[in-house]
This record gives sequence, structure tokens and C-alpha cells, in this order.
Amino acid sequence: MKLTHADGKGSQVRCLENRLTTRNWQHEWLTSLVWTGKAFAITVAAFVAVVWLLARYTHWGRQFWRLTYPYFRPRRSWIGWRPLLTLALMLWLTVLTVRVEVQSSYAVKDLVTALEKLDSAGFWYTLAFFGVLATVSVVSMMLSLLVGEMFTIHWRTWLNDHMVADWLEEHAYHRSRFVTAPVDNPDQRIQEDITSFVTDSRLLAIGAADSQGAVQAAVSLVAFTAVLWELSGPLPVFGHEVPRAMVFLVYLFVLVVSVLAFRIGRPLIRLNFLGEGLSASFRYALVRLRDNSENIAFYRGEEAERTTLATRFAAVIKNKWAIVFRSVKLQGFNKAASQLAVLFPLVIQAPRVFAGAATLGDVTQTTQVFGQVQNSLSFFRTSYETFAGYRARLDRLTGLLEANQAARELPSVTVADFPDALEIEDLTVRRPDGLLLIDGLTLRLAPSQALLIKGASGSGKTTLLRSLANLWPYAQGTVRRPTDSHTLFLSQRPYLPLGTLRAALAYPQTPHRIDDERVREVVRSVHLGHLEDRIDDETDWSRILSPGEQQRLGFARILLSRPNLVFLDEATSALDEGLQYALYTLLREELPECMLLSVGHRSTLDALHTHHLELLDAGRWGLESRPTYSPERTFGLT
Repeated sequence: MKLTHADGKGSQVRCLENRLTTRNWQHEWLTSLVWTGKAFAITVAAFVAVVWLLARYTHWGRQFWRLTYPYFRPRRSWIGWRPLLTLALMLWLTVLTVRVEVQSSYAVKDLVTALEKLDSAGFWYTLAFFGVLATVSVVSMMLSLLVGEMFTIHWRTWLNDHMVADWLEEHAYHRSRFVTAPVDNPDQRIQEDITSFVTDSRLLAIGAADSQGAVQAAVSLVAFTAVLWELSGPLPVFGHEVPRAMVFLVYLFVLVVSVLAFRIGRPLIRLNFLGEGLSASFRYALVRLRDNSENIAFYRGEEAERTTLATRFAAVIKNKWAIVFRSVKLQGFNKAASQLAVLFPLVIQAPRVFAGAATLGDVTQTTQVFGQVQNSLSFFRTSYETFAGYRARLDRLTGLLEANQAARELPSVTVADFPDALEIEDLTVRRPDGLLLIDGLTLRLAPSQALLIKGASGSGKTTLLRSLANLWPYAQGTVRRPTDSHTLFLSQRPYLPLGTLRAALAYPQTPHRIDDERVREVVRSVHLGHLEDRIDDETDWSRILSPGEQQRLGFARILLSRPNLVFLDEATSALDEGLQYALYTLLREELPECMLLSVGHRSTLDALHTHHLELLDAGRWGLESRPTYSPERTFGLT
């Protein structure tokens, strides 16, 4: 059939009329820009208000505030504002994402309507703008991902530094074992829980490329409810016509299923918290097995260790099954609710389509918008399992902070810096059960003098050293001594950090501060010459060196750090008497003014010290002074 000029003109008019029924895509960018600005301002205000209300009126909100406020608190430098500025950018990108999704729903509607009306010009016209929307969506998604990961990394770095510093402050990492309720596995809380807390905080609040957060759910709910309100028609219910029925039905539906989901999923909070602790306990048992492998092998203790591991692992699995069964119930319920929600818009809009009151484009958009509203309303229901684990991590991290604070508040001796002597005044030391170990100890140690502490096993010799180091909370009194790097504590088995032998020798100082030749000279002087060519080898030296070699390395550490005061707790127990004598002699030659305070049982130590402190029972003690110290008299030097 030949198309006349008039018919062609009529066809163009009809296409134009069809196109006029679509959105004005040419000016939509300005409308969207204004909408995004207003929505962003409202979102920021609502976000701040919700965080404030949660922090004020909920327990977990106060926990969240305690962990996050120091990071987000504004500071004078621009770097101090970076967390807030990054958060604001993520909120704006979230609003932009919602706006693009709203516009995309209209674009899909117009495309389907154009197909239904055989409007090719309107179809291609709308498709071009749909391509623009898709491009904006992809770019905003990539930018959201980049900014979100950058935010997570910076926040995790800061929180890790903050938690580690709090754990180390005033020896809380050690003294926390003495609090009423010591926390389990602080290392796991710092390493794993911080990572999960930061990641889940962002995902639950802001969301990610493949999941909604609370903010996006709220903005989507408002935006798509307005669209659904336009699309909804009346629905007869028991002889009465309910206007905009679909809006009311979706809210009612989600409210009912959410209440049921919360009741089903509530036990997951306790189960997840318990699971974290049980898994950490099992992992700790494995670490202890590895660290004490030689002793276990000597005892042939494999069967006993297997029983211990099996018992702890059985508890992990039992709790895991409880989580699985509860999760199956919750996920099954959520899946059923989601499947049921798919039918709602079709069933409700079908009569309007059959009556000619709605187009297929309307039905398509209604289905999409209904799904968005239903998903937004269902956010807390579908995120409940994630939130349960999140609450458990909040409890574990704030529990660590509380234990650290309780450890710092434990009583302790008063330690003052006094570089020229060691003065102990009225020091009383007790056991945790209150039994008196040392009552009213008072003494003074001058430069070049050495004190030997002796007594029966359990009399409190090592506990006295802990008290002098301010590590024992069941002590009272005043201690004036050199502090910081001017004092060095050497235990029976010196601590060797991970890294090179040079780092172990310099500890706790940094290894680059000691000269190569000096290191080699000191290593030879303590009879470790076979290691002088390995000082920069990086390995686990605590496993390679024998107890005797480790004790000699401890003396090398003294010679390199040159402190004013040294505490030696059975520091030569793995050495023969000749080597013990040689090392003490070396200390007196290299550090003649250094004060020594030793704990030991050997009678050969008597001649190496100028003062003897005997710890007796019931808190009694006796102090004996020898003649003024001189290397010639004590060690027979000429």
C-alpha cells in the first residue's frame, strides 16, 4: 500500500502525540539535579538525627558511637575532615543512585508503552536517554565502589591503630588478665572483628554495588512510594473501594513478615557472639600446640592434645549447627515472602489492564517500583542475620575497650623517675587471694651496686619484680627508679620479636640504631660468635636458639642498650656456673655504674652481688649488705 503525503503527516502527528505522553527527557537532567540536591540535604539531616537517637537511646548505638566518634570528630586540618567529607560523598552517590533508578523505571515504562503502541520514533527516542541513564548508573556505581573501599581502608587503618594503642596503653594488654571478667582472644578481636565491623558498618548503613544499605533503602522507599502512589488504583475490599490500595498493601505485607522474621532470627545474635568466642578458643588451642610442640612431643602428649582440640572443636560445630538451623528457618521464610511479593503487583494491576485503564508499560513499571518499595521496606528483615553478627562484633570490640579501661584502673605502685638510684619505700605485695607476700619493704640501691633476691619457691621473688615494673595490681608502695629505656627487664627466657637477629638484639629499640661492628663485637663477647654472620637473617629465632643461647642473647641486649638498671629474673638458669660468672663479670666491666637486681637460687650468685634480700614467709623479709662493691673483691679481678 502506498503511503500518501497526508497519511505520512498524520503518522508523524500521532508519533509526536505518543512522545508527548513520555517524560520530558531533554529537561530531566535539571529536574534531577534539583531533586538530588534537596534529597541529599534531607538525607544528611535525617542520617545525623537517626545516629544521634540511636546513640542516645539504644545500647548498641552507644557502643557504635564509642567506637566511631573519635574517628569522625572534626579536626582543624583538612585530613581531620576527610572521614566526614567522604561519608557525605557516599551519601550523595547513594541519592544519585536512587534517582537514576527512579528515572530508569520511567524509561522502561516508556519503552514498553512505545512497543505496545508501535511507536518506533518514541522507542528510539527513549532508548537514547535510557543509554545515558545506564552510563550514569555504571559510572556512579564504579565511583561508589572506589570511594566506599577507600573509606573502609582509611577507617580500618585508624581503628586498628586506635585499638592497638588502647590495648598497649599502661600495660593493659598484660594487666587485663587480672580484671574481674577478662576478655578472650584480644588478638582475634583486633585482627578479625575490626575488619568485619568496618566493612559491615558501611554495608549496613550505605550499601554496596550489589546490596542496599539503610540509607539507600530509606531514600528508595520515599522516592518509589511516590511513584507507586501515582500508579496505584482503587481496589474493592468487602464492598468498599480503597484508593491507592497497592501502597497500603505493600506496607502491611512487609510489616507483618518483618515482625515474624525478627522473632525467627533473634537467637542469631547470641549464637553469632558465642560462635566467635568458641572459634577463637579453638584457634588459640592450635596456636598453643604449635608454640609448645617440643614439650608436647617430649611428653608424647598427642592423644591428650587431640582430646582437647576435639572437645573445643565439637563446641564450635554444635554452635554452628544451631546457627545453620536458625538461618535455614530465617532464609526460608524470607525467600517465601519475596516470592509472594512478586505476585502482588500483577494480581492487583491485572483487572485495570483488562479494563483498559492501564497499559503494559504501567504494569511493567508497577512491578519494578513495587519490588523496590518491598525491598526497601524489607531491608531490616533481610539484613537481620548480618546485623546479628554485627551486634556480636560490637559487643566484642567494646568489651575489649572496657577490659582495657578496667585494667588501667587497677591499683598499682607509685613509680617515679629517678635516674641515679633505685629506692623502694614501704612496698607491700599480696597474692590475688589477699595472702601477704612482702610487707613494708624499704631499701635503696646506688649505682654500681647489685641486689640478689632469694627465697623459697612461691615466696614472691618474681612477683616483686612485676611490682617494681608496675605490672602487678596487688601491690602498694612507692618505687623511684630509672624509667623508659634506662631500665631493662630480662626474664628467664628473653622475649625475641619476629624479624632479624639484629632486631632481637636491639629490642625494644629499633635495630638501625646499632652499629654493625658493635653488634658483632657484643655477639662474640657473650659467646655467640657462631651467629655473627647471621645477624640480618630473618627467621623465628625463638625456635632456633636454645634456652642457653637465648639467655646469652639477653645479656648482649643489655650491653647494647646500656641501661642504668637491670632486672634479671633467673636470667642465667640455663647456663653453667662458669658462663654465668663470665657474663656477670662482663656486665661489671662494660657497665660499672649499672645497678643489677637479680632473682636466683644458685649459691654461686651470692658473691656476684653487694646486697642480699631474703623473702621469708608471712610477708617477712631480711636485707643483708655486703662490703662496698668492687670488681676486684667480688670477682677476683686484678
